[in-house]
Amino acid sequence: MSKQTDDFSKWYIDTIQKADLMDYTPVRGCIAFKPDGYEIWEHIQEEMDKRFKETGHRNAYFPMLIPESFFEKEKDHIEGFSPELPWVTEAAGEKLEERLALRPTSETMIGHLYAKWINSYRDLPVLINQWANVFRWEKKTLPFIRTSEFLWQEGHTAHVDQEEARKETMQMLTIYKEVVEGLLAIPVYDGIKTPSERFAGAVDTFSIEAMMKDGKAVQAGTSHYLGTKFAEAFEIKYLNKENKHAYAHTTSWGTSTRLIGSVIMVHGDEQGLVLPPKIAPTQVVLIPVGPWKKNHAIVEKLDEIFAALKAKGIRVRLDDYDQSPGYKFNEWELKGVPVRIELGPRDLENNQGLMKARDAEEKVSLPLESIVESIIEELETMQTRLFEKAKAFRAENSHTHIDTIEQLEQHLAESEQNGTIPGWILAGWCGEDVCEKSVKEKTKFTTRNIPFNPPTTKHTCLHCGKEAKHTVWFARAY
Repeated sequence: MSKQTDDFSKWYIDTIQKADLMDYTPVRGCIAFKPDGYEIWEHIQEEMDKRFKETGHRNAYFPMLIPESFFEKEKDHIEGFSPELPWVTEAAGEKLEERLALRPTSETMIGHLYAKWINSYRDLPVLINQWANVFRWEKKTLPFIRTSEFLWQEGHTAHVDQEEARKETMQMLTIYKEVVEGLLAIPVYDGIKTPSERFAGAVDTFSIEAMMKDGKAVQAGTSHYLGTKFAEAFEIKYLNKENKHAYAHTTSWGTSTRLIGSVIMVHGDEQGLVLPPKIAPTQVVLIPVGPWKKNHAIVEKLDEIFAALKAKGIRVRLDDYDQSPGYKFNEWELKGVPVRIELGPRDLENNQGLMKARDAEEKVSLPLESIVESIIEELETMQTRLFEKAKAFRAENSHTHIDTIEQLEQHLAESEQNGTIPGWILAGWCGEDVCEKSVKEKTKFTTRNIPFNPPTTKHTCLHCGKEAKHTVWFARAY
């Protein structure tokens, strides 16, 4: 098992393989989700979907194949996605009259259909979400984080005016933040993207950004106000209350299976995967120890605990296979199971079981009569503990004292020399593309977002030293 501190990327690959979350396929950049990996996604889906439906959204499904002419209707959109598009050019042995793209996102197809479905203000708002796969032919891939095909949800809504559409955009960003922090125990910074980082075709893009344990950033979710750009391109018009035609204001928003990669990179340790209890496929594993096969009372007691936990809705496994306890402990630690319960002959005599939380150093003795309640309490405590640990790590590696490009370059040189992670920096930006681009070229730091609530306000541009229009998070990113 590689060490995080030696080679983070190698540690990441080792972790997801030893945890049995995925496997590679013969198709470049495409992975197979194994049951544990997919179940993590299912728990994310379940929580997201519940929140979407609570806010009036419904699920639908749209075609994967998109005609080339659809992309050409919105100039910024085709320019933004053109390098990443895989195309279908033949079918049934015949060359197609028009190339079909495997969807990188569905604004164009949905825009075409919304133009048919929306005729009057009575048809608005349209609040639709899609759970689907998308394709972006990435040059450099990393399982879960950046793959040629990935799973996601994409919401697409249409509204009578800007006010309503912008309210929708912010509502969905808030849902993303609440789910990622509450379910995945990952703290995020929310804010607006700079123009160069904006979604292709959007008026404004908002994001939540998360810090990984190597100090890099992952864009954990985005919400876009599209204005009337796609409505004008696809003729999404409606007859308003004044009996006049008006263009609908649209939004789109999405999160993807890169959230799985983020969980691994935020919470994992040198022993492998660490999963927040709320998304763990197995939340508790019960392991008999010692000469338990000669003592049926041990397995009977574990069966009793198993049934009680199941009745409380806890995802629990009983590992009564023949391997040694040490082998089992290691295997379940690699899989990131939040809580392990050990029970042997002496424990049974003392009317206690041993509990080991995945992120804790020591085992704890628990009375058997209250062990179920103690396990449930520990799952809740661990969920909070992981969030607080990640938040403390982020604070420790968020730098607010760097105000010039020279200071940033010195900071990077010192980080490399000392073997520490460079983390993120909060700095001023004058708003000029040339400064943003130059910082990226010199340091590989990109703007993550302009945070809504920065810890402090910066007054001079990181690159040119002129008055700053924005206070921005900069970081290297996946």
